[in-house]
Amino acid sequence: MFDMREAKYQWGQRVSALIDLYNDGSYPEMPEDALLVAIGTPGEIVQIGHHEEANLPVYIVEFGTERPCVVGVMEEEIAPL
Repeated sequence: MFDMREAKYQWGQRVSALIDLYNDGSYPEMPEDALLVAIGTPGEIVQIGHHEEANLPVYIVEFGTERPCVVGVMEEEIAPL
């Protein structure tokens, strides 16, 4: 059994997107490959999960204020504000 890798960021922490985030099919109401979050968009971590196969934390982040978008991201896709 593997130890879970500790999350680098915390619940409630403000972050921004380091890359453009596109729909991977998780948002059926939007076209696949549609831009969900642009680089630099601020957000807040609302939940932290774990990808078992890769043994990595997965962050659920609510990006934007006018039209919030909740997206699952990896550590290398976000940075603290």
